[in-house]
Amino acid sequence: MVALALPAFGALVAEPLFVMVDSAVVGHLGTAQLAGLGVAAALLTTAVNVFVFLAYATTAAVARRVGAGDLPAALRQGVDGIWLALLLGGLVIAAVLPAAPALVDLFEASGTAAPYAADYLRISSLGIPAMLVVLAATGVLRGLQDTRTPLVVAIGGFTANAGLNATLVYGAGLGIAGSAWGTVIAQNGMAAVYLWVVVRGIRRQTGDGAGGWWTALRPDTAGIRACARAGLPLLVRTVSLRAVLLIATAVAARLGDTDIAAHQIILTVWSLLAFALDAIAIAGQAIIGRYLGAGDAEGARAACRRMIEWGVACGVVLGLLVALVRPLIGPLFSSDPAVQDALMSALLVVAVSQPVSGVVFVLDGVLMGAGDGPYLAWSMLATLAVFAPAAFAVPALGAGLTALWWAMALMMLTRLAALWLRARSGRWIITGAAR
Repeated sequence: MVALALPAFGALVAEPLFVMVDSAVVGHLGTAQLAGLGVAAALLTTAVNVFVFLAYATTAAVARRVGAGDLPAALRQGVDGIWLALLLGGLVIAAVLPAAPALVDLFEASGTAAPYAADYLRISSLGIPAMLVVLAATGVLRGLQDTRTPLVVAIGGFTANAGLNATLVYGAGLGIAGSAWGTVIAQNGMAAVYLWVVVRGIRRQTGDGAGGWWTALRPDTAGIRACARAGLPLLVRTVSLRAVLLIATAVAARLGDTDIAAHQIILTVWSLLAFALDAIAIAGQAIIGRYLGAGDAEGARAACRRMIEWGVACGVVLGLLVALVRPLIGPLFSSDPAVQDALMSALLVVAVSQPVSGVVFVLDGVLMGAGDGPYLAWSMLATLAVFAPAAFAVPALGAGLTALWWAMALMMLTRLAALWLRARSGRWIITGAAR
């Protein structure tokens, strides 16, 4: 499990590190620019992460077929997922480009921050198809028990993004637009590398005979539809989770530029921690899927127990780390003393809730690996129903950013209760090459 989880950690943190680099570079342009990035980043991460089922469902389906000993079927499943990613990416661009200003207005950002948010959103939306391809192709490799290749690609993408951001924002003088263009270029480069890796794997399996690997890469309408149907419950689950994060950002925006800028920094840190903990869950998806595909129910139960232990331990370590480095985080992202002050107590809430987050992400991964999407969908809808009134009560009661992050902690506790009950029931354990 550790051999899968450690490389998965490096690959998973690529996405929050992209946002972190953008936040650090843009934050020194001014508070209005950082506030605009906060709104745009929330919308962009929603546009991409709402389709995270492309990775999660593909990982589980491919791993089951690997466990059942059917590698060609596993690769075919992956190709269907990549075609679905390209189709969805095109649809998202068509929706976001003309609607960028209206989407930004939903957050009621200030007149100084809104133009920066709209500019960043328009440009960065061009990288959405590439990021969806990255999700699907990453799912293929994880299902094949390969988390090292995504790590290498993530390191390359992060390095390119950092260099391009610094060059285009300051060297070329493009400001926040330069940050967006740098990220788009890096994202498309990552997608190109992933496609090359997947095509190479298919060629090794099918050879270069008549039809051969090229035929295996053609879109299969029935397979794409099957991928979409399998991913629908996870789509509902993810939309509900993204609704939680969007509500939190919308509430922070109503608290003022200082609070939304501070919230963006905290959310960036929270996302980095979440992806770090999710590394164990990613390993769990691949391992659980393989055990269930091979018909080993007891092996799946034992793996679940081990991953919960790892989740608790990693959550404690990460929580202590955040508590210790809180004074260093503010100056890293913003030169505004008011933003730095707003961070301190809210970051302590994030630190305290990390052990809970560790178990939540692990159990989420276990149930995804088992293909238990419908339960995940309903449990996340219930969590949203608990969180929304708590979050909207924050400005109504005159509370501030720290209270908003206590509402986020309540959200994680609600998820923990729902996932723990399901894991204890054992109803997620269904063996075979397909659920």
